[in-house]
Amino acid sequence: MADVSRKTPAPRRATIFDVAAVAGVSRGTVSRVLNGERYVSGRSREAVEAAIAQVGYVRNAAARNLVTRQSRAVALIVHEPHSLVLEDPNIGNILLGTNAVLSLADYQMVTLILDSQRDSDRVAEYLRGGFVDGAIILSARAGDPIAAAVAQLELPSSFVGHPRDIPELPYVGIDNVGAARQITERLIATGRSRVAMIASGLDRDSGQDRLAGFAQALGTRFDPELVARQSLYSYGAGREGMIELLERRADIDGVFAASDAIAAGAMDVLREAGRRIPDDVGIVGFDDSSWALRCTPRLSTVRQPAEALGRRAAEQVLSQIAGDEVSARQMLETEIIWRESA
Repeated sequence: MADVSRKTPAPRRATIFDVAAVAGVSRGTVSRVLNGERYVSGRSREAVEAAIAQVGYVRNAAARNLVTRQSRAVALIVHEPHSLVLEDPNIGNILLGTNAVLSLADYQMVTLILDSQRDSDRVAEYLRGGFVDGAIILSARAGDPIAAAVAQLELPSSFVGHPRDIPELPYVGIDNVGAARQITERLIATGRSRVAMIASGLDRDSGQDRLAGFAQALGTRFDPELVARQSLYSYGAGREGMIELLERRADIDGVFAASDAIAAGAMDVLREAGRRIPDDVGIVGFDDSSWALRCTPRLSTVRQPAEALGRRAAEQVLSQIAGDEVSARQMLETEIIWRESA
């Protein structure tokens, strides 16, 4: 009876010496080709590339990283609950923009989601371990341990948004104050006189700035009682905030929602309450995400360039890794998209 317990030995991994033997060149020539150095003849380079394909050589990234002290990886750190990461189209578009730039530069994107203080502490320790060459941070809060770790390590980094307590670190962003003020003013111009806001993300700059822009647009007519404060930029927050506002003032005729997802939740509550949109209540959002087009009627909103934010953040980090100077602040343009909801 055959001995079925004996394991088949793993095939031997091809080495740089195998490549050199097949190509008929020195190990040093193979190394220069692998490292992209210029001082190799065209004939030798072709021979090495053919030999690599023939023997199935795969470069040992771990060994290379030990020599270069680079991981060829950049972390994308998202400060949001897991459920919101899947729900929020903006995060997905930022991720796509980031990955596109890193991929072209032959860098790997490592996505890290922070849903608790334990996650923050763990990721801060991960960054200190040197597993990535840089970091892009989304939705950072003031006093966040990740921001402190990045600053302490002098790690090449970029923030999407701008936490108040880290002014010296590079970031990309938009003018949330100005955009919120402009769309609120346009909502008021449709004849609305009792305009409320469902504010969110007030523990970060985007939420604080959108509330500030809303208050600026209303001026002396601003009423804190017509602001419902929620934690997340989510559909559920929109429902809860709208219910709260209708309980306070049933005659509300305009609503600025701090995100499209919030606006979608608010619109469903208004319909359930028998309020017509935009006849009885005009509503506007922020982002111009896929939520805006799924709403009925379609949502008036602020378009922010989510994918471009991810691209610029990745470019900032790669420039720092290369030793280049970068602008500490890059601001991208927004645009008001006016549709049927207001």
